[in-house]
Amino acid sequence: MSFSSPVQPAREPRGWAPARALPTPGDRPGPGEVAVWLLRIPPSAAAAAAVAEGTLDEGERERAARLRSEVARERYVTSHVGLRTLLGGYLGIAPADVVFTRETCGMPDCDKPHGRPALADEDMLHFSLSHSGDAALCAVARVPVGADVEERDPGRVGTRLTGLIGQLHPEERAAVDALPEELREEAFLGCWVRKEAYLKGIGTGLPGGIGAHHVGLAEGLAPADAPSGPSGWAFADLDAPPGYHAAVAVRHEAAAGGPARPVVTLSGLPLG
Repeated sequence: MSFSSPVQPAREPRGWAPARALPTPGDRPGPGEVAVWLLRIPPSAAAAAAVAEGTLDEGERERAARLRSEVARERYVTSHVGLRTLLGGYLGIAPADVVFTRETCGMPDCDKPHGRPALADEDMLHFSLSHSGDAALCAVARVPVGADVEERDPGRVGTRLTGLIGQLHPEERAAVDALPEELREEAFLGCWVRKEAYLKGIGTGLPGGIGAHHVGLAEGLAPADAPSGPSGWAFADLDAPPGYHAAVAVRHEAAAGGPARPVVTLSGLPLG
């Protein structure tokens, strides 16, 4: 199977995190820390395609081949080669040698292994991958973590936006509705990425219930008297590139000496 891709210009637009050297085993995040890596897909697609055949496992190659859209295949392949490259750096092994598994589902009364993706035989390094549009984002921590990035959709206006807001937790809906109309899309997106990050972190994904958990709006838009988020979890709103929203949710480590809020580093992931 061939993963051909046209060579793209390497110039980064303003607002994307500057690239940093790949991590080594000594760079693993400590208590309360989350390392967030942002990959701009188009400039990295050719480099990822060149190594995909020997880097991705059989399941990943099959999933990529099933995608009908060339753009969707390029995004999948690039983000997964990037993930393997990143995790291989933390583990001190080749990207192709990274072995993934699935944890038990986080839904009640379900013990099937289709929960949060994890590293096989490694319980002190957790990750979460998300990609949307031209952006792929990976969060790495020593405890369970979830990450989400969303590209702003110009078509998400009017009645469509109202319908999406209606899926949120009642307290979140009320907080969005209390804002001026021109801020509601931004507030919704900030809440949505928090929501997806949390649901990934607990291992349920969206079936865990968009309206079942209160994660709140992003800082600066949340009301002062907003209820606290899920017990045992902390959130961070990320400095995403223009046109994107992103957030991470990480299991709270206060009892283990970690800070009340996660300490987040945001770096560009070099690929190629």
